[in-house]
Amino acid sequence: MPVTLLYAGLLSLVFLVLSARVVLMRGEGGVSLGDGGNPVLLRRIRAHANFAEYVPLLLLMMGFLEASSLPAPALHGLGATLLVARLLHGYALSFSASFKFGRMGGAALTFMLLAVTGVLCLYQAASL
Repeated sequence: MPVTLLYAGLLSLVFLVLSARVVLMRGEGGVSLGDGGNPVLLRRIRAHANFAEYVPLLLLMMGFLEASSLPAPALHGLGATLLVARLLHGYALSFSASFKFGRMGGAALTFMLLAVTGVLCLYQAASL
């Protein structure tokens, strides 16, 4: 599964950055649990959590699709779109307070990927 591995690796680096931003801000503010009422920390926590909520399922479905012989160009399309979606969304929440296009665009692309990969998984399952 070289295509899924590529995107899993790239996305893990994005997740590492989002994680570090939460940990560093918690340390700076002495907040061990929750957001301590800090709206910037809350945005960083949500960027991190939102990534953790969507990326594993999408990577899992990509892996299933790759194992069921979906062509590599289609998988690269899914993976590149996922990477762009999560970069947009993560940047909008964790690095900016006003980048609405990133948040909305990232969320829209993620929802589209859920629909597309879901339908492709159903199609592949019916074809086997």
